[in-house]
Amino acid sequence: MEQDLPQHSVQSVLEQLERPVSTHPPRVLILYGSLRDVSFSRKLALECERVLTAFGAEVRIFDPHGLPVFDRSSNDHPEVVRLRALSLWSEAHVWISPEQHGSVAAAFKNQIDWIPLEDGAVRPSQGRALAVMQVCGGSQSFNAVNQLRILGRWMRMFTIPNQSSVAKAWQEFDDDGRMKPSSFRDRVVDVLEELFRVTLLIRDRVPTLSTRYSEQKQLRAQGALTKGLGV
Repeated sequence: MEQDLPQHSVQSVLEQLERPVSTHPPRVLILYGSLRDVSFSRKLALECERVLTAFGAEVRIFDPHGLPVFDRSSNDHPEVVRLRALSLWSEAHVWISPEQHGSVAAAFKNQIDWIPLEDGAVRPSQGRALAVMQVCGGSQSFNAVNQLRILGRWMRMFTIPNQSSVAKAWQEFDDDGRMKPSSFRDRVVDVLEELFRVTLLIRDRVPTLSTRYSEQKQLRAQGALTKGLGV
């Protein structure tokens, strides 16, 4: 059986990781999970956009209004096409969800459901760096960020260790929608600082980090990856 294993060695992997370094701004997609007129996850998304832009990133925020409920058949809907194109464009994601009944909000999960694990040989989310955040209406909780981490792993993303949970979000933003100075904002900056650095570290190394033995066997045997059907 060992003769079928990939021909890895310390030296060969290190050589593969020594790739030319890209210098363009990191491309970050921000998803938030609320359709409310006054949405604190959207306010946090805008704050993240400001911070990442100040760091030198190129940022896009996806507005979930108009995205159809996931039905497996509306793949040509303009908002579905736009969301998938943004995920392909991105090198990193920031996911922000309110906590609803101890879980992520339906509006957020709907966006993730529309991003396929694979489209032929293309992985729209694989290898992206990911930061997770949540906003809470009451005391601080970590239910949503914990579930976002599970989703990130399932989507084959590199979720950074740091995270943010903003308690009583309704009192953490001023009348202009800016996040007030606080330990919560400090943590948000910490998370984005880490995401920015990790994105620069891994984006050119994703082919080496994400190539899988089982998928290479499929490609050799049938010339294409087996399409995941989901559940």
